[in-house]
Amino acid sequence: MGKIRLNENEEIVRNIKEGLSKRGGYCPCRTEIKPEYKCICEEFKAQIADPDFEGYCHCLLYYKEK
Repeated sequence: MGKIRLNENEEIVRNIKEGLSKRGGYCPCRTEIKPEYKCICEEFKAQIADPDFEGYCHCLLYYKEK
């Protein structure tokens, strides 16, 4: 598994964390509140499990390095 880190852009991190706080830990980039959108979302967990994936999660908070 690759390394998971926060986005290097502090403004993005601050905005997303503020949104997560306001939405009870659910992705602020999604319109619906569903269990699969609780941070770290199911979509990114699946991407993390893929050894060939490298990139950001949906909201750009986390980055997975190979």
